[in-house]
Amino acid sequence: MSKRHPPLVMDGLPDAATSLGLWPSLGGDFDGHIPYIPENVPWRLLDPTAEDGLISQLSALLAEIGDNIPSGLDSSITIDDDVGIVHIDDRAIIGPSAHITGPCYIGPGAEVRHTALVRANTWACTDSVIGHATEVKHSILLPGAKAPHFNYVGDSILGSGVNLGAGAKLSNLRHDGQEVNLRVGELRIPSGLRKFGALLGEGCQIGCNAVTNPGVILGRDTMVVPNATITGVHDTGSYLS
Repeated sequence: MSKRHPPLVMDGLPDAATSLGLWPSLGGDFDGHIPYIPENVPWRLLDPTAEDGLISQLSALLAEIGDNIPSGLDSSITIDDDVGIVHIDDRAIIGPSAHITGPCYIGPGAEVRHTALVRANTWACTDSVIGHATEVKHSILLPGAKAPHFNYVGDSILGSGVNLGAGAKLSNLRHDGQEVNLRVGELRIPSGLRKFGALLGEGCQIGCNAVTNPGVILGRDTMVVPNATITGVHDTGSYLS
């Protein structure tokens, strides 16, 4: 059963589902590089064809700052830059047996732990965590976001202070392969995306082994209990079970 605040709907979506509603701290001063996120349609950042999408922005950033592989990495770490540039800040921490594929940006203080799989078009901002046996692809971890153990993060944006419990998964593809819809009650809003995981507002806490279905948006400070399966758009401060 789910308990949540009534959504403040504007054009079918809660105010909490805008970029400003989800990630208000982005206007602050952070070390490293942070992508621009469209205000009223933040999931457009996940459109692989968008001019201001993640792929385009990451490509422009890497063309500007170039590749960087810190010296002294453990010999078990593998890096594949055949397809795109890999830039790992010298202050990042990379654990043994991690595999990193370009194009990719890993910011200052970010941590990629033992056996993590970092796939193409990952943007890990300052102090974020990609943990043990976690897989990330075409996603953004904003400053301080954590996917610390046994997680899957696909085509998603995690806000500052987000923590995924062990085994939590952000599913990004419908079984029938069709366009992902945003669900607000009985309303279905086409996202324009075939692959769309989740937008997690700042401070969201996802319980162990929970799963978000494709196209989930969780407002700030939402809590998801362990083992839950979550669908739809939810307002700030929701409690979902």
